[in-house]
Amino acid sequence: MDNWFNVGKIVNTHGVRGEVRVISSTDFPDERYAPGSTLYLFLGNHQEPTPLTVKTHRKHKSFDLLSFEGYDNINDVEPWKQSFLKIKEDQLSELEEGEFYFFEIIGCHVYTEQGEDIGIIKEVLTPGANDVWVVKGKNGKDILIPYIPDVVKEVSIEEKKVIIDPMEGLLS
Repeated sequence: MDNWFNVGKIVNTHGVRGEVRVISSTDFPDERYAPGSTLYLFLGNHQEPTPLTVKTHRKHKSFDLLSFEGYDNINDVEPWKQSFLKIKEDQLSELEEGEFYFFEIIGCHVYTEQGEDIGIIKEVLTPGANDVWVVKGKNGKDILIPYIPDVVKEVSIEEKKVIIDPMEGLLS
């Protein structure tokens, strides 16, 4: 069974030559949408995805405009509205040390340096300068952990374990 990762959602067509308007959900649009790369179209309730080869990519306003090999007409791509473009896990890029994919962080157990079990990371927020990891605490309350070196001391993806040194007031 393949693991699939969203890279964008087709929200509309653009023009009459088979171009689609995509709201991107990837941090690597230049790599994902490079001509010649393969994306998989998940169309409505079809069981199997359709592999697509990117022909062209350009930015327009806040959208990525894509066209695909063999689909040169608006009638070919019209049914794709509201569909998702995904990649397989083996297409993921290698990240720098200290960088993680969201799916690797979500589900990790968080502990203090003293060994206190804080809870499990359930979501990653990206509000600005740094990510914020949302931890479902023992009492059911959400705890917001800023992903900064002063707080997050150790991350082990293999063990699904994060060690933090909570700043004053973080856990109260």
